[in-house]
Amino acid sequence: MDSFELNKVIAAILMVVLLIIGLGKIANEIFYVNKPEKPGYKVMVDNKPTDGIAQKIEVVEKIDIAAVMAQGDIISGEKIFKKCAACHSINKDGANKIGPALYNVVGRRVGVLTDYKYSKTLAAYNKEWTFEELNGFLKKPSSYLKGTKMSYAGLRKETDRASIIKYLNKNSDSPRALP
Repeated sequence: MDSFELNKVIAAILMVVLLIIGLGKIANEIFYVNKPEKPGYKVMVDNKPTDGIAQKIEVVEKIDIAAVMAQGDIISGEKIFKKCAACHSINKDGANKIGPALYNVVGRRVGVLTDYKYSKTLAAYNKEWTFEELNGFLKKPSSYLKGTKMSYAGLRKETDRASIIKYLNKNSDSPRALP
């Protein structure tokens, strides 16, 4: 290769580089964007006086427990409970396992079995296991009562939760009337 052809190759490379830079400059001029003085969006908020008191708004999801319970059946609940049987006993006078025994659980106060060591959250939860409480807890235990030891992910389907609750209610000395 002689020096003349080498000059052609170098000139072609330089022309491509200059063409790319030039096109970039031209594109910036054609597609110019005005940048705002302050980046971001301005959010308009009504400044209502609160009398110096912080207001806490709590959103409570109301469900029709009667409609939910109508979806379940005891036979399905018995099948679904097999997942629970690894940690819980359902037999009368059944022993506690990893979790407490669940015989007579519907209507029982939360955290009252003396021979089981509950988490601090459940021991301090001063309510009873109603149909509504069980439905909320079984949906996702860790988010319903933060700090519970129950690591189960929960039952997403309402029909599954209703079936389990009906099965738990049946396994009692005096089953509660369904809503």
